[in-house]
Amino acid sequence: MKVALRVKKNEEFQEIIQRKKFVTSPSFALYVRAKTGKYSRFGISCGKKMGNAVVRNKIKRQCRSMLQELDSASYPFDGVLMVRGSYHKFSYQDNKKHLESMLKKVKI
Repeated sequence: MKVALRVKKNEEFQEIIQRKKFVTSPSFALYVRAKTGKYSRFGISCGKKMGNAVVRNKIKRQCRSMLQELDSASYPFDGVLMVRGSYHKFSYQDNKKHLESMLKKVKI
């Protein structure tokens, strides 16, 4: 996922989360708002309970890869993807299916 397609600033994360429009799955929670630019942007949040920095960065890389494979730039919203504790219980393919089904459920 290109850097231009990421939500990076804390203010942007908070603005998206405070809209309180979200969809959940066993592995993720996705907060959304209408997109502000030409492309959709996503931010990924992974809490400290998920593991140390190495583990959290691995999870974020996997999530960015999933979003890139699902062509996330074409969706009509910006989002914050929050990784839940049960992420580790599922395989990469299962987590990707959860994410794909969540992206289809979103209604702005």
